[in-house]
Amino acid sequence: MARGINKLTAAQIKSSSAGSVLQDGGGLILRRSAGGGRWTYRYQFQGRRRDMGIGSFPDMPLAEARKQRARWAEALERGLDPISERQREQEAAIVEHGRDDPSFEEVTGIVFEAIKGRLKGDGRSGRWLSPLKIHVIPKIGRRPISTIHQRDIHDTLAPIWRTKHETADKALYRARKVFEMARLMGYSVDPFVCDAARHMLGHVAYQQQPIRSTPWQDIPDLFARLDQPHPSYLALRFTILTAARGMPIRGARFDEIDGDVWTIPAERMKGLRGKVSDFRIPLSTAAQEVVDACRSNARNDYLFPSPRAQSGVSDVAMTKALNALGESGRMHGFRTSFRTWVQDTEAGSWEVAETALAHTIGNKVERSYARSDLLDQRRILMQKWGDYVTQSESSESKVVKLRG
Repeated sequence: MARGINKLTAAQIKSSSAGSVLQDGGGLILRRSAGGGRWTYRYQFQGRRRDMGIGSFPDMPLAEARKQRARWAEALERGLDPISERQREQEAAIVEHGRDDPSFEEVTGIVFEAIKGRLKGDGRSGRWLSPLKIHVIPKIGRRPISTIHQRDIHDTLAPIWRTKHETADKALYRARKVFEMARLMGYSVDPFVCDAARHMLGHVAYQQQPIRSTPWQDIPDLFARLDQPHPSYLALRFTILTAARGMPIRGARFDEIDGDVWTIPAERMKGLRGKVSDFRIPLSTAAQEVVDACRSNARNDYLFPSPRAQSGVSDVAMTKALNALGESGRMHGFRTSFRTWVQDTEAGSWEVAETALAHTIGNKVERSYARSDLLDQRRILMQKWGDYVTQSESSESKVVKLRG
């Protein structure tokens, strides 16, 4: 047996909790989820790290996953990119089985495999595929792609074109990607059928509505009402105090917190995929008190555990908590509350506030030189915010500076 591989056992997998990342060595990784998991083969090709999904658990047991690892490791040794090689094999299989005209669903699978390396979490959340799987594939997925006419696409999306326009628009855009791939594969298709379908569907004066946010002046009152020890309420308090996004909050784990710093892995941070560094958030005194409350009621590795699964609390549960309080502002809107507070009170500089929200600052050249995450300056800002939110007597931020 090669050294450093086959580290996992069936017992270890069985006892692992949702959210666990298990390493078998040799690039084989199992990311557990509630009731299952996803196998990934991680490798380096031409100096670039790539993650290749190879199957779901328990449908693919450990022994089969190891066979897949060995198969693609051998391809890598021959100088082949496993992801590209698998795509080539899929295309060859279509031709071999007499499928000179593959179905829309078959080509969709090939497109997804080709682009998922650019998607967050290798597309495991299914957001890229979801509009096609729900609204397109059930109706025309089995049709040979060369037989699909613009009228077919129009009839497929017309029922939701105006009522769920954002979803329909995504489905149409991604359907065009499928047609583009089919043409690159040499099949007799024209992506123009999607453009024609768009014209037939007609213009929709759609204006995306911003996420509702709680005015920063009302945040202390809302925070005070979130005084229950339930994970949903604690998660909402932590969201307010850290101004973090929902995914990092729901997946927050105790081992990510060291003193007054919470380090979020890059894979849970929007926009940080493929970057080496994780993202650090300084925790105010109030935020640390939330962590302490979570420790006293800990049920698993998560700060805010789900009551029914070995995972973090869901966004649905957090939304229900807000609705129960009659709060119209949404979770993501707390980031707007924080940012507007900084702007109105001049509590911190633009660079510090934007860094606190994990926003990208400057162009590529500027970022290559300015590498500090401004942790110490953000620590001061987040303490001011925490003092204001909790209405601490020591808060300097209670003095509101009004613009002239």
